[in-house]
Amino acid sequence: MGMPITPATATHSPSNGTADAILLELVDEDGVTIGTAEKLAAHQPPGQLHRAFSVFLFDEYGRLLLQQRALGKYHSPGVWSNTCCGHPYPGEAPFAAAARRTFEELGASPSLLAEAGTVRYNHPDPESGLVEQEYNHLFVGMLQAVLRPDPAEVASTAFVTPPELAERHARDTFSSWFMTVLDAARPAIRELTGTSAGW
Repeated sequence: MGMPITPATATHSPSNGTADAILLELVDEDGVTIGTAEKLAAHQPPGQLHRAFSVFLFDEYGRLLLQQRALGKYHSPGVWSNTCCGHPYPGEAPFAAAARRTFEELGASPSLLAEAGTVRYNHPDPESGLVEQEYNHLFVGMLQAVLRPDPAEVASTAFVTPPELAERHARDTFSSWFMTVLDAARPAIRELTGTSAGW
């Protein structure tokens, strides 16, 4: 008996390297699923509101793990962002998608992962002309494993304190959505890391 092909076990990577086969879940303003759209189409202006997730993982010192997106990515290549961002497959629980993608991108699983609310935003990306119309599920957690990033996804990683983040943010290019999701996740981040971490 073969393993059933479900969103979690299917590879979702067509051999020709394009993103055409990836479907996103379209939602209404309340986050209720209303259909699907191909990934690139959902990001073409003016953008279609779709489900997404953002993960913020911290080490035992309360430092946030940032990732620099790989230079080969079609959307926001080379920019810095939070630990992991992505889109659940249609029908996939955001929590499961967040854990799956964290492992796929960083080669390490969170030792703790908790829901941290949702945020809805509309961010045009000036470089690509693509638009992020997202209903974003936020997750915070801890990471204690050694990172083995996938070079196709991640160019670089860094653990930062709030002052180090401020310094980097002033110097480097960050994703257009980064501050929006960070601010939305802050209450949960403070609860997770404690006041001494400074978030």
